[in-house]
Amino acid sequence: MTVVPPAPTRVVPPSSDGERAALAAWLDFHRVTLLTKCAGLTPEQLGERAIPESALSLPGLLRHLTDVERYWFTRVVAGRDAPTVHWTEEEDAEFTGVGADGDDPATAVPAELAAFTAEVEASRAVAAGHGSLDDLSAGLRYGEQVTLRWVYLHMIEEYARHNGHADLLRERIDGATGW
Repeated sequence: MTVVPPAPTRVVPPSSDGERAALAAWLDFHRVTLLTKCAGLTPEQLGERAIPESALSLPGLLRHLTDVERYWFTRVVAGRDAPTVHWTEEEDAEFTGVGADGDDPATAVPAELAAFTAEVEASRAVAAGHGSLDDLSAGLRYGEQVTLRWVYLHMIEEYARHNGHADLLRERIDGATGW
């Protein structure tokens, strides 16, 4: 029984887009890459860790990036006070993912995928509401405003780093490799 459905088709960003379209396309490419690394796995496979001592799992990455989306686009760019989805004061708690906290992967993962998808859509809507990459955020990061460009670049970096983790996790789980 698989829990994670097939991911949307990844579209390689065109090589001739303008800056804003390129940033949005690369961020979407990385968002779908994460879903691709999770697709087709069973509940047992999703619960597997990088190594026994690690809390890192694919559902944990989904949880973390759901909160990252909310933080950067909703809280910083839009300046709205929105509670976290998974993050707590306990360090790296969202990375524990399904299994470590007793959740049933068959029900928890679809809910986490829905939360992730909703945050991505909310992030796209926030970004679409800004006319320029030079627009300053309504919220603050460490007491400073940041540009929409900065957030796009940071999000691409965040996904690229965690997709590297996802690559290793997926290869460990079932041997699947590839971009």
